[in-house]
Amino acid sequence: MDKKPLISIIIPIYNIMDCLEKCVDSCINQTYENIEILMVDDGSTDGTGVLCDKLQEKDARIRVFHKENGGSSSARNLGIENAKGEYLGFVDSDDFISPTMYEDLINAVLEYQVPIAQVSRDEIDDKGNKLPDVCTPPEKAFLCSSDEFMKELLMHRGDCSFCTKLIKKDLFADKKFPIGKLNEDFYLLLQMLKEINGIYILPEQHYHVFYRIGSNTRKKDKNDFSRVFMDIVENADVASDIVDKHYPDLKEVCIRFGLFQRLDYMLHIPASQMNSDNKFYANVKKYLRKHWMDTLSNPYLTKKNKIYLILLTVAPKTVRVMHQKMKGL
Repeated sequence: MDKKPLISIIIPIYNIMDCLEKCVDSCINQTYENIEILMVDDGSTDGTGVLCDKLQEKDARIRVFHKENGGSSSARNLGIENAKGEYLGFVDSDDFISPTMYEDLINAVLEYQVPIAQVSRDEIDDKGNKLPDVCTPPEKAFLCSSDEFMKELLMHRGDCSFCTKLIKKDLFADKKFPIGKLNEDFYLLLQMLKEINGIYILPEQHYHVFYRIGSNTRKKDKNDFSRVFMDIVENADVASDIVDKHYPDLKEVCIRFGLFQRLDYMLHIPASQMNSDNKFYANVKKYLRKHWMDTLSNPYLTKKNKIYLILLTVAPKTVRVMHQKMKGL
């Protein structure tokens, strides 16, 4: 067992009493036994911290850390700093994993000599039903080159989640998850892709995302606006810089990505925030006007994408109000 690489499984935790034990048990019960489980309690206020300490008694491989609330990225970063493993895995505290997940992943990275391997994932609702796939699993395992993986990400077909991956710890030597961001996995993966040859992808859906139907179908206030829609625009600019330097053949794909991310932003920002005082909104509007020819000519945008983008370029607030009414928000 000592000759097998140690895997550190990092679980960021916050107020998740009802799901945590199932998550931890799925990590304890891995067929690959040379693991450590780092549970990082991010300042829970509902008794989850006490539960973490109780679960630590289940297995000597578990270590618990308590910290002030700072978000998932800060919790993951603390886990990375304290990890003893040569390889790192990440599991969200409301999800669970199949018993052979890390055995399959470590076999892949060792056999194919890659720094990152990835399994596929599915989504399970609160009644145990499997939901439609967000990312389509490949028919068979294959080595995906960095430029191919980058293209898949820019086309919104790739899986940027760190939870489905096993990653060599060395890749985190000078990198951390960005604090306060909601698209943090995408951002960090972009930094890593340019330093590696590729990612080995397995078709097995070993990672199970727990999807709470009720919490996602509640009627939201029309003025709610998640930070994530600004983060995805900022990450589009990060992607553009990386593509220019490392993947010039993907320029048109990246232009499509930048326009699509701004389309997503414009279709979610409340109309009440679409004014000249909002500098971020003003910059998005300016970008769309500057790139209207790219909108018309880009081969990777759908006809519907182009129509929406042109309308939002010409009359953004009017189109947003109409879209908001159509969606019943």
